[in-house]
Amino acid sequence: MKKKKTTVALIFGGRSAEHEISLISASAIYKNIDKNKHNVVSLYISKQGEWKKVSSPLLPPAKLASSSPAFSFLPWETSEPRLRVLADIYFPILHGPYGEDGTIQGLLEMADVPYVGAGVLASAAGMDKVVMKALFAAAGVPVVKHRAFTDTDWAKHPKSVLSLLRREFSLPFFVKPANLGSSVGISKVKAWEESGRALRRAFRYDRKILVEAGISGREIECSVLGNDCPRASLPGEVIPFREFYDYRDKYLEAKTRFLIPAPLPSSKTREVQRLAVAAYKAVGCEGMARIDFFLEERTGQIYVNEINTIPGFTEISMYPKLWEASGVPFARLVEELIRLGFERHRKKKRCLERLPR
Repeated sequence: MKKKKTTVALIFGGRSAEHEISLISASAIYKNIDKNKHNVVSLYISKQGEWKKVSSPLLPPAKLASSSPAFSFLPWETSEPRLRVLADIYFPILHGPYGEDGTIQGLLEMADVPYVGAGVLASAAGMDKVVMKALFAAAGVPVVKHRAFTDTDWAKHPKSVLSLLRREFSLPFFVKPANLGSSVGISKVKAWEESGRALRRAFRYDRKILVEAGISGREIECSVLGNDCPRASLPGEVIPFREFYDYRDKYLEAKTRFLIPAPLPSSKTREVQRLAVAAYKAVGCEGMARIDFFLEERTGQIYVNEINTIPGFTEISMYPKLWEASGVPFARLVEELIRLGFERHRKKKRCLERLPR
């Protein structure tokens, strides 16, 4: 008897500044998912937050945006039969705010449907770089020196903020929005007179920003996969074309080089993998994540920079490429992520069933 296909609802696009990256990631997943095992329903979210059922993420962006009609943000509750989405599992591939930050995960939890990737808490903690680093530090995961500021701090006491930076940091240092990915809004400050401009730029994207000490060394990345017993891939190395691996080079120019696997002594490889799993567990992650590291040149110290709970999934993205180098090709990786989503949902349902009524 032929096994029934699983219906996977791929959710992509979204309201964040990383909308275009989501389209590329979703297209790669769509092309690599096993169509013999799965039917794919494509759910596009416009930059205005409208939900649209489309034929696939391979459509040109203009066609996706002009697709109609839009429907309720609760697609499984729409009264229009041709727009109703009945999926076995949902696969959000939304980078940044309104997708990677726990919001879409909360929506899926409310609907009580299985979904791929981290849950609400891990997604929210992983999106907020300030909270994330506090959890890392509490778990004994090494992080670089950093400070957080709000837009109110900056609006009311700009001179005090700049003075504090001079007292506590050496040049160069980095200024980042707290809740954004893909290097959007990040500045490397190499002269004190650049500080104000860097802070203002970061505050364009978030009400809370992070200032981090600059590390002279190598950028290492490691992919993690799993729920209760996560495992780490071989690490890779990023060799930026510019000062750091910025948005333009990640997605537009592609001049950065990648070394997969990273040329590291076996002891350092094991340490990166251990810390990747430790960081993953520190935020309570499930499904998948990519962990980014700094390897300081002078001391050999490894620092965890951040966790990405919905990492880039393009054909050239590090998350799938690291797993490919570790023996898990793209199609099998997608299959495993779907399996993990079902597994977590079953376990959660069993726990809820034991609660007193």
